Amino acid sequence: MSAPLSITLIITTYNWPEALELVLLSVLKQSHQPNEIIIADDGSTHETKEIIDLFNKILDIPIIHVWHEDIGFTKTVILNKALKKVASDYIIQIDGDVILHKHFIRDHFNNIQQKTFLFGSRTSLNQEYSTYVLKNKKISFHWLNKGLLRRVRAIRIPFYKLFNKQSWQNSKKLRGCNMSYWKKDASLINGYDEDLIGWGYEDSEFSQRLLNTGTSSLRIKHCAIQYHIYHKEAPKGNTKIGNAIVIRTLKEKVTKCKNGIIKL
Repeated sequence: MSAPLSITLIITTYNWPEALELVLLSVLKQSHQPNEIIIADDGSTHETKEIIDLFNKILDIPIIHVWHEDIGFTKTVILNKALKKVASDYIIQIDGDVILHKHFIRDHFNNIQQKTFLFGSRTSLNQEYSTYVLKNKKISFHWLNKGLLRRVRAIRIPFYKLFNKQSWQNSKKLRGCNMSYWKKDASLINGYDEDLIGWGYEDSEFSQRLLNTGTSSLRIKHCAIQYHIYHKEAPKGNTKIGNAIVIRTLKEKVTKCKNGIIKL
């Protein structure tokens, strides 16, 4: 492993400051801190900025708030704007509705390899427990806690890394809310494809282009654990366009999108 000099934590968010507060509280408790935090804000109102301003005073880590006007779900656009701001060698990417296990960042860091992107484990909180967690600002969990779904995923077993294997195929288990990659690898594929508007395609298409460059994936099971706060699932974006882009990326082995960080 070639360890990076620095790590940026990118957190995507949209108009849920109560959840973002818990995410940042869990960052505060990390056993391995990032060098910087970038909030990729897809058009939230001032309440989100107030939370970010508060944690800028609490945390010793700089928090950069990247915001644009709310014109609908444009996660790919705000992620590319965030990627342009990254000053670190390595990026850990999460969503603003996941609470991090205290060793979350350490687990990503300890599994870093060149030309490899990682994705970790996620368990979910049911609706009733999520309400309790938000009300009481709870950020620490045991895998036996009531209210956890797929609780086995919340068992942390660091030595399980001995059994994890690299892959050059996309995984249905990959989620952009628990993913890490080298900045140089993201730059090579020109970031996220901004032709993908709406939820549901951006993560798998981004990872497929990484794979198309010869970068491998590594699922770090029973590590890099996060707890997803319940919310209603957003409707998918334009499925016709999304499916067409994903199929083209796979079949034609596309490595660099035209409408990405740089407009080609």
